[in-house]
Amino acid sequence: MNEIVVVMLAALVVLGCVLAIRESDPYRKLIALSLIIGGTIPFIVDRGLLDVAAAVALISPLSTIFILMACPGGEP
Repeated sequence: MNEIVVVMLAALVVLGCVLAIRESDPYRKLIALSLIIGGTIPFIVDRGLLDVAAAVALISPLSTIFILMACPGGEP
């Protein structure tokens, strides 16, 4: 993988981790977790684990939907 792309993806993962730690709003925390997932999937594909990448690509949106259903609604 190109070094520039690796650095950009690693920065995306680190940014997502920092945002997930700092945010207290569950909706913004889910956005931060999706940044982490978006930065990690290319590393999984680069290793040749395409079945794992496909599973992560299918499970992460489904888990996001279930978590959003469990979160309380917005402000009244």
